[in-house]
Amino acid sequence: MQALSFWKLITMDESQLLERLIMLMTEHNIRYCVIGGQGVNAYVTPLVSLDLDLVIAVDQLAAAESMLGQAFTVRHFPHSINISLPNSELRVQIQTDERYFDFVERASMQEVLGLSLPVAHVADLLQGKIWAFQDAERRASKRQKDLTDIARLLEEYPDLVSQVPVEIRQRLVL
Repeated sequence: MQALSFWKLITMDESQLLERLIMLMTEHNIRYCVIGGQGVNAYVTPLVSLDLDLVIAVDQLAAAESMLGQAFTVRHFPHSINISLPNSELRVQIQTDERYFDFVERASMQEVLGLSLPVAHVADLLQGKIWAFQDAERRASKRQKDLTDIARLLEEYPDLVSQVPVEIRQRLVL
């Protein structure tokens, strides 16, 4: 089974949310990149996730938000915009924390779920996972997944270990 077919099966994405989202972003020339777990999956052996985390170029965020609001159910949170559709368990989260905006400029095309998509640079993904892990307001289970993603990246890219704060490195089994 191909990666996209598998992912669509587990996300029960009968509404074609993923394809519709990518098509709209492409049609409107919205610059974005994949971050989070799916971004990590582009560089290391993938793990299953129902999430797709993105960051949009800051100068296009307002236009993208308007366009997405016409096509999807949109919910606003302090540091994200979540989009969804009925008949899909796919969870798309657009990061609005300003620390992530520069990631778009350093992104490159990578394979994600069998699709060629812009993905944040591996060092940026690691930084994002560090920020997520350090966020004390995140659920413990999410922070544990962030720690796992940090370990996965460092196993494949050991030269990035110096980017990881000592207090996080001490919690890793490498």
